[in-house]
Amino acid sequence: MKRLILIPLLIAALLGVGPSGQLTATQPAAHALVEKMLAANPSLASYRARVHVDTRMLSFPWLAPKLDGTTYFKRPNDYEVVFDRVPSYAKGFEKLFNDVGDPSSWEKDSYLALDADRTLDGKSMLVIRMTKKIYSTTIDHTLAYVDPATHRLARMEFYYRNGGFIAMDQKFRTEGSYQLIDKQHADIAIPHVHAVADATYGAYQTNVAVDPSVFAKK
Repeated sequence: MKRLILIPLLIAALLGVGPSGQLTATQPAAHALVEKMLAANPSLASYRARVHVDTRMLSFPWLAPKLDGTTYFKRPNDYEVVFDRVPSYAKGFEKLFNDVGDPSSWEKDSYLALDADRTLDGKSMLVIRMTKKIYSTTIDHTLAYVDPATHRLARMEFYYRNGGFIAMDQKFRTEGSYQLIDKQHADIAIPHVHAVADATYGAYQTNVAVDPSVFAKK
């Protein structure tokens, strides 16, 4: 019975990832920063790559699903991670990976504002604070850490109203003439559930044809 209770809590929390709060409009400075993020790798029209995710619950029921899938991108703003098979209790991980990887989606349902700069790994970061346009009973707000030198997303933090917290860190590597995601690490700490997830990305195929049906569910 305890396992049946905890697993839905994890999924409900992950599916609820999304900002909420009191802002009434997106600030121009925050919008401009997102535009710079989307303009990175200007000659990159599309890509696909395989991704492997090792997840591990640090609390009961001690599950450790391994997920394999494919990440897709097509300019100007189509992004999707599609996992081959996902256990029912881990469905929320799909939304987590897509929310982090897709800055173009942030303004669709959230207000954005620049927050105070923060330090990450000894480096000053620009921070975007996101709150949902429609009040969320799950998430209080979300913070996105952006490297001011490269305009790459280094970290996202999701703050829950019940005291829960999810953070995702990203590392990049050079692939040809592009800077693309190499690894991601997620820490999930919500009431009754503590888990981690580590993603590694295989070789990228860049500027290739991507079937539009991949993005149809967006």
